[in-house]
Amino acid sequence: MSNDIREQLQQAHAQGDYAPLLALIPYAGLIGIECSRVGDELLFKLPANKDNIGNPLLPAIHGGVIAGFMELAAALHLLIFIGTPGVPKIIDFSLDYLRAAQFRDTWARCQVCRQGRRVANVAVTAWQSTEAEPIATARAHFKIDEPLKS
Repeated sequence: MSNDIREQLQQAHAQGDYAPLLALIPYAGLIGIECSRVGDELLFKLPANKDNIGNPLLPAIHGGVIAGFMELAAALHLLIFIGTPGVPKIIDFSLDYLRAAQFRDTWARCQVCRQGRRVANVAVTAWQSTEAEPIATARAHFKIDEPLKS
């Protein structure tokens, strides 16, 4: 992991502010991802942005933006909680679209289902109105390097 990411991660944990860490990832800035810590969990937010619309007739957020948001949320979740020495590398990503993503804020929560020495599996749920009505669910598998020693 570069010293920039390592330093940003340490500062983010200390201050509870993950914006500087997200600023190091260009795609996160492009689609506007935000991250906040709520108790022991991370909550990811994709603010409504006209540049993310795929179907202007509905209007609905582009499916690729939803996929990118969920994949990046899973990778960031691993980076922040497990302390991997870099952004984990994706092995496989499977996404189920459940309903159209309307033009409004979208939220995501991640859960590490299984973590081995080299691979981690993460479940991601994205919603808009209420978490009980998800717009998409995903399963992501990542190759991870050995966690950082604290």
